[in-house]
Amino acid sequence: MKKAEQVIAVIIFIVALVLGKLFLSSDILFRLLVGIGLGYSLMRAYTGFAGSVNRAYRTGSTKLMRALMLMFFVSSVLTAALLYKSDITTYHLWVNPINFGLLLGGAMFGFGMALSSCCASGVLTDLATGLPRAFVTLLFFGIGVYLGFGVQHTAGWVRNSWITSLSGKNFSGGVFLPDLFKWDGLGGYLGALVLTALFCGIIVYISYRYEKGRKKNKTYTGCDTEIMQDQSDTFDSENYKLLSETTFYRIFAKPWTLAQGAVALSLIFATLMGVTKAGWGASTPYGIWFGKLLIAFGVSPDSIAAFAKMKPDSYLQPFFQNAVSVQNLAIIFGTVLYLLLAGIFVKTFKEGLHMTFREMLIFALGGLSMGLGTRFANGCNVGALYTPIANFSLSGWIFLVFLIVGGVLGNVFGKVAFAKKEVGGLLG
Repeated sequence: MKKAEQVIAVIIFIVALVLGKLFLSSDILFRLLVGIGLGYSLMRAYTGFAGSVNRAYRTGSTKLMRALMLMFFVSSVLTAALLYKSDITTYHLWVNPINFGLLLGGAMFGFGMALSSCCASGVLTDLATGLPRAFVTLLFFGIGVYLGFGVQHTAGWVRNSWITSLSGKNFSGGVFLPDLFKWDGLGGYLGALVLTALFCGIIVYISYRYEKGRKKNKTYTGCDTEIMQDQSDTFDSENYKLLSETTFYRIFAKPWTLAQGAVALSLIFATLMGVTKAGWGASTPYGIWFGKLLIAFGVSPDSIAAFAKMKPDSYLQPFFQNAVSVQNLAIIFGTVLYLLLAGIFVKTFKEGLHMTFREMLIFALGGLSMGLGTRFANGCNVGALYTPIANFSLSGWIFLVFLIVGGVLGNVFGKVAFAKKEVGGLLG
């Protein structure tokens, strides 16, 4: 079965490339490749934004949170290299407004993230590892996004920023960190990187202190996937053969460490920024997908668009002409691709098929909370957290604080709702 899965993986990848070349524009084909890379990297490194809080609460391990700080800083350095001496108005930087919506949305997203054990990107990878949970979460995530569109597009407490720096006025409002350090001789980017490093360092310090406390209190259990990732490599180059199962395993299937995953995702992010002039987003299409579902059931596009305070074009646009929709679909492909190459797809898929009715209700609540939260905060774990931080937006760090608060509350609630039964995905 293992070799059969690996052959299927190669076939899927080749077919995806051929069909993409034949039927997609070059821009959309690029998004397809980016999505596959993201899904593959997230799964191979067993990395997910939801796990940063969930693993810390449930196991005491903060290793993933620390890895995310590495990813944030590396991505910021690469972004600075792109922006330095460039006209930043040619980029679609996610400098988001700082307002009540950011605070509420961050807390709501963290709360839902804890209940569903996934996030906006994680729900896509989890479709391959925990289909029932991820499907219910994604459906209600889409409902939440769609219900929140009108608020996002009209409410001042979501649109208007309490504080806006000079460059922030070119985007959605908010504070662009290089504006605070224009005197540093490097356009403010040196100061912004130092501040970003400081913020990352603070989170890393708190993470270590928290983990140390859990170990002292004997409540630290560690995370199974992290233990597996940290197993020592017994490979000896004396036995190297190019065409061998060992070489195949090391190149395509051997799990990456969290640090390796952080670097890989940072490089993909920088490539995306360099080519598209924009960062990584994921959640907006979920609301559009739900709108398309309503159209399939006979609701008029004009009515759907009017409720969402949008133009009907978004709901009438063919799926494979929407760049982010294709990128999201490709994340699923990338996840499946890795699981097949590792020869564990069938086993992993079967293990994630069980779901009780009570769990379904909790996952639905988690998805709805995340969906609404993304509209209030103007983004999700990638659109309000990762991309803004990498784009030097102060809003990303504020979102992180409230994401953690919401995540802790969600885990406390979930512990009661699940009657202490641990439910989660490989990345959550």
